[in-house]
Amino acid sequence: MSPSNHMFRVALVAMGALAAAGGIGLAQNAPAKPTPENAAAPAAGDASGAQDTAPSPSTSSEDTTTSLPVFAVTSVEILRSTHNPSLAVIAARGLTTSEGWDEGTLVPLTTGNPADGVLDLVLVATAPQGAAAPGNYAPIEAVLPVPELPFKAVRVRSASNTVTLKDLHGYAEAKAPENPCGPCVGKHFVAKGASAPAGVAAGEMVREEDLPPDTRVLMPTDGIKDMHTNPNRLTVIVSEDGRIVDAIWE
Repeated sequence: MSPSNHMFRVALVAMGALAAAGGIGLAQNAPAKPTPENAAAPAAGDASGAQDTAPSPSTSSEDTTTSLPVFAVTSVEILRSTHNPSLAVIAARGLTTSEGWDEGTLVPLTTGNPADGVLDLVLVATAPQGAAAPGNYAPIEAVLPVPELPFKAVRVRSASNTVTLKDLHGYAEAKAPENPCGPCVGKHFVAKGASAPAGVAAGEMVREEDLPPDTRVLMPTDGIKDMHTNPNRLTVIVSEDGRIVDAIWE
């Protein structure tokens, strides 16, 4: 099945699900479940009550999932229904830094009609737990059904780029980012402005300027200030002989 046909089928499923729910919106937040006023609190020292209120493993697992902008957006298009009621579906495709990302979603940045007439969206997905070794970028896609398009353009952002669709009956795309570190362990690292080592083939070198934006390079004498995880940030560790000994998407 071609990517366009697959995206169209996904769009139809999304439109059907939203129509069955009785409405379509740009952004929906599930309301918090009200707490019954007459709910009895467990008595002090009641072991059964304490056990009932303990979080379940599934709840803990849900709390650890993280939704983040994907690494890059590669295309944006508009799919339209041919039957009443008139519906349009914004479809975006992108790339993630590794396998394991899922639940691609288009999230509006603003509410209502923007002053410049451009609908601003972010392509996000649920990131995998733990670090990932560099490899091939993985494709991801998302759709956003809307009842009408009172906009003159649609802009979709990612962690590293933006694609703007100015023709709402057309298609816009961006060149997929290069992947010079997939894999790059064992290759010689060439810092910005430095000369390439003599006798080393081009295919055995990784130049710093070719690495993805925000790449963190750790030389043997470098300290480290930030241990926060970021699956869109590549960390490259260089040994004393100038070779890359490890690389991870954090």
